Amino acid sequence: MGNHWCYRKLVVIAGIHAFLSLLFLAISPATGSAEEVRVAVAANFLATLNEIAINFERDTGHTAVISSGSSGKLYAQIKNGAPFDVFLSADATRPKLLEQEGLAVQGSRFAYAVGRLTLWSLGSTLIEGNGKLTLLSDDAEHVAIANPKTAPYGAAAKEALQALGLWERVRDRLVRGENIGQTFHFVFSRNAQMGFVALSQVLDPKVNGAGSRWDVPTHLYAPIRQQAVLLRTGQRHEIARAFLDYVKGAKSRDIIERFGYGLE
Repeated sequence: MGNHWCYRKLVVIAGIHAFLSLLFLAISPATGSAEEVRVAVAANFLATLNEIAINFERDTGHTAVISSGSSGKLYAQIKNGAPFDVFLSADATRPKLLEQEGLAVQGSRFAYAVGRLTLWSLGSTLIEGNGKLTLLSDDAEHVAIANPKTAPYGAAAKEALQALGLWERVRDRLVRGENIGQTFHFVFSRNAQMGFVALSQVLDPKVNGAGSRWDVPTHLYAPIRQQAVLLRTGQRHEIARAFLDYVKGAKSRDIIERFGYGLE
């Protein structure tokens, strides 16, 4: 009798475990088939990509593992063997170079956004009207700029300053960030009164347009065409291709425009 009772108890417990397992599978995404895609992204696009990645995971069950930095630094890391599957640069030059160097898949390169440059301050009235006059004022004691050699937004800022005839006049007051993310932090932390940042950073919901800004006229700098490319390490990774297709999709394009980028 005792043995029969123990057997019935084990059967019930096993049945409960089986039921719970089936219930878990029914309410959970297909985690057994979920995969990761390793994405290198320019710092200016990080907040935008984070939102895209959330939607990508919700819609597909797959995860984007994101690393950000200046386009120049990420390019150097890729050349040195960093195991990224996808690269979203802040320019077109580096993805094209990676194609030419055999480190990216031919024909996979495309423009995902057109960046816009703005002169921004946390002070609500510090930047008013003409940005050129603001840069020449005593209020512009420290002006943040990304490194023009490695960061496309820094190169655009230098180009704009040169077009305005201000580069030599303000260069001693420039505070250089390694990338546009660090440049934005200089202004956000008030270590610089103002700085040239990506418009998308100011329109990020966490900032929500706070402070004051002067959107730099686009004729003062070459278009910041930001391109993405499938890297050689991701060429056999179907999730990497799926992620790039997702970036091209309507839902992602809506997010990209909402963050202040143009589209081609």
